Amino acid sequence: MEKQRTRRPRLLTDEERSRLDDFTDSIHYSDRYSDKNYEYRHVMLPKNMLKQIPKDYFDSETGTLKILHEEEWRGLGITQSLGWQHYEIHAPEPHILLFKRPKNFQA
Repeated sequence: MEKQRTRRPRLLTDEERSRLDDFTDSIHYSDRYSDKNYEYRHVMLPKNMLKQIPKDYFDSETGTLKILHEEEWRGLGITQSLGWQHYEIHAPEPHILLFKRPKNFQA
């Protein structure tokens, strides 16, 4: 079941952002894959980067990152073209964020 975003984006402060800058070159982007309706990709953050992400970006019950708004994941240093939506965390590997966008997306 897809998780819902019920909160407003929480942007990083300049200090928080500066702690993440060293990790952005180590973010890995998968190739795109698709089904009938969406194209998908996963983004792997360096595991040590998770320790520098503010605690309120995490779900207190699961310990994994919350589903992030575009402004939030871009603030972490994730760079992708327009239209991508963070829709899930791979719980066994919480540093992996899953993204999707409609197959026919036009920027």
